Amino acid sequence: MSRVHVLRHGHVHNPDGVLYGRLPEFRLSDAGQAMAQAVAEHLVATGEPIGRVVASPLLRAQQTAAPIAAAFGLEIATDERVIEADNIFAGERTPRPVDFLKPRNLWRIRNPRIPSWGEPYVEQAARMRAAIIDAAAASPGAATVIVSHQLPIWVARCSAEGRSYVHDPRSRECALASLTSFDVDGETLAFAGYVAPAAHIEVPR
Repeated sequence: MSRVHVLRHGHVHNPDGVLYGRLPEFRLSDAGQAMAQAVAEHLVATGEPIGRVVASPLLRAQQTAAPIAAAFGLEIATDERVIEADNIFAGERTPRPVDFLKPRNLWRIRNPRIPSWGEPYVEQAARMRAAIIDAAAASPGAATVIVSHQLPIWVARCSAEGRSYVHDPRSRECALASLTSFDVDGETLAFAGYVAPAAHIEVPR
């Protein structure tokens, strides 16, 4: 059995409040950099051997992975399968509740079970599951850290726990720079815990 820690990236510099999705240029804020360092220090302090660091290709994920890779003397492997979920609102200002009443947005949110506004949950779960299983197989003697994004991480956990994918986004237990851990035994994936080692770091409002 191998342990895989899936880490949400740190706080992002986003003064205009854009829903950035898969947009490539969004980087960590100063708080986000501090979060990444806090996670690296947490992992070192646990004494658990880390044999591999994997990250989404997006800049914020790569920057979050950097201090962890440095702490363990590892290179960062990039895996497209752990990228952020696609979302048709990407590039727009983060919608307010009233914005969803606009005719074009009513059509976009017509089916929350898929969801109709972005990449289907089942596709996110499948790619995340495959990436986690492959990461475990590539480092059987030590844990792996994968840096990904909130929704794909939450969907992977729902899949492992047999939960419904349909949910209120406010209910996700997946804070910035938090670790959602899985135990992998062959093709079997089990949720193994959650910790938020950077919760003490304040983010700008």
